[in-house]
Amino acid sequence: MTLAHRLGQAAALLFLLGLLTGGALASAMTGGLDADVSTVVAAHLNALLGAFWIAAVAASLPLMRYGDVGLSRLALATVVPAYANWLITLVKAFLRVAGVSAGGSSANNAVFAALSVAVVVPSLVAATAWFLGFGPSKRAAG
Repeated sequence: MTLAHRLGQAAALLFLLGLLTGGALASAMTGGLDADVSTVVAAHLNALLGAFWIAAVAASLPLMRYGDVGLSRLALATVVPAYANWLITLVKAFLRVAGVSAGGSSANNAVFAALSVAVVVPSLVAATAWFLGFGPSKRAAG
């Protein structure tokens, strides 16, 4: 299975999870789930946008100047924070914490740390590597 194929599968699964999160959103909006509605919306959108990001990276693989190892690292650096963004945001909806800064409850601090370590920093690294990767392919040069 090629890297593009694996990324396509990762994107499709995250998109599906995003759609299922939309079902959870409807339940939260009607009181069936005890979760912060706006944060469930964020989790739903995080999954959909993460799926599009993964798919875009998959489509751009032939345009990258990285070798096979670099492409694999780029793929991992994209998939992990995209999934983490969906999952951590969904969990924080049930914890009812913002998690965007340190301070307050231990749950808030844990969410802040998780988002920082698993989403924010890795996403910035992955996006930077993706941007810098466009150029003549080392694979095409032989």
